[in-house]
Amino acid sequence: MADLPLSGQRIDLEHGGVAWWPCHIGKNAEIGPECSIGALAHIGQRVVLGRGCKIQGSAYIADECVLGEGVFIGPAAVLLNDKFPPSNDRGKWKPIHVGDGAVIGGNATVIPGNSIGELSVLAAGAVLTKDLPANEVWGGNPAVFLMTREAYEARREVDT
Repeated sequence: MADLPLSGQRIDLEHGGVAWWPCHIGKNAEIGPECSIGALAHIGQRVVLGRGCKIQGSAYIADECVLGEGVFIGPAAVLLNDKFPPSNDRGKWKPIHVGDGAVIGGNATVIPGNSIGELSVLAAGAVLTKDLPANEVWGGNPAVFLMTREAYEARREVDT
C-alpha cells in the first residue's frame, strides 16, 4: 500500500476521457468519449455514460443506469437502482435513465426507476421520487417543479 498515491492521480481514458484516482468503474461499464469522472466516484457495473458526461467526486451511480450525452452529476449525488434493498435480484432493479444535457446537483438523490428528461435540472440536495420531465427544474424533498429550464438559464445570466 505504501506505493499507492494518497492524492488524486489523473488516469487518461479512451477517446479523450479522464478519471481521477481513486474512483471505481464497474465491470462492463461503457464510458463515452470526453467523459470526466471525479475522485471517489462510483460508477457501477453495466452503466452507460454518453459523450461528454461530467461526474463529480463522490457521486454514486448504481449498476445499469444510463446517462445520455453531456450529463452533469454534482458531487455526492446518488442514482439508485434497487427500490427495496437489498433485493439481491437484478430482475427487481429499476435503473435510472438520464436524458441528454441534464444536470443533477450535489447531494441530490434519485430513487430507483425515475427518469430524468433531456435538459432538465435536479437541484442540489433534492430527492427525486417520480419522473422529471424534459426542460424542467425541480428541487426539494420530495422534489417538485420550480421553473422551466429557460427560466433557470435566464437566472444564471443575471446571478453571475
